[in-house]
Amino acid sequence: MTHLILPRYVRDDGVHPPLNSPDYRSSALRYPKKPLQLLPHGLTEITGPALGHQQVGELDNDLTRQHEAEPIGQRIIVQGRVLDSDGRSVPDTLIELWQANAGGRYRHVRDTWPAPLDPNFTGVGRTVTDSEGRFRFVTIKPGAYPWKNHHNAWRPAHIHFSLFGRAFTQRLVTQMYFPEDPLFGQDPIFKSVPDPKGRQRMICQFDLDSTEPEWALTYTWDIVLRGTQATPFEGDDNNDD
Repeated sequence: MTHLILPRYVRDDGVHPPLNSPDYRSSALRYPKKPLQLLPHGLTEITGPALGHQQVGELDNDLTRQHEAEPIGQRIIVQGRVLDSDGRSVPDTLIELWQANAGGRYRHVRDTWPAPLDPNFTGVGRTVTDSEGRFRFVTIKPGAYPWKNHHNAWRPAHIHFSLFGRAFTQRLVTQMYFPEDPLFGQDPIFKSVPDPKGRQRMICQFDLDSTEPEWALTYTWDIVLRGTQATPFEGDDNNDD
């Protein structure tokens, strides 16, 4: 079984956002104030958990069929591959996602802005990449939402992705955005990625050829773990925004 091997303390400041992004106000409360220390793996990290197909349920990658009825919103398919720096596929990788519903609201006690909750949408999914590093989710296109970072602040529509390696200490987190979102220019999280080309690598592409007629639009997005074409990943100050 092949796993992610990129440790989280390896960073390329030309690609990944800095841990302290002043325009993203809450990062000032979360970023490390002292040099990071590399800790040796203990028994907990070495012995588990074992992540693989046996932990993933049949409907975990279809967020539209996890409840009694279908959720409200535009049904979409999100597909792609997990790749290493040389373009080599990374199979058997556990991917989790979480997102807001079509109205831009998370099912979370801290999300209280007056957008409707959808009783048929939890907003959480998971899958394991196949032998070619491919993944596929069926979900609902998320809506934008306000987040009080600055005056009239709204987050662009996005989906959070988390990739696991051999243990939970080997975890990479990123966000996928949708093409031509009008909110990109005022979003400090999206703009915290220094390299404009890196920002583009967080935006999926509409895929008409893979769109299923009378069923769902398809968006394709590859996740590259490292190298000059790496997908920007978040630092240790991750949160639900």
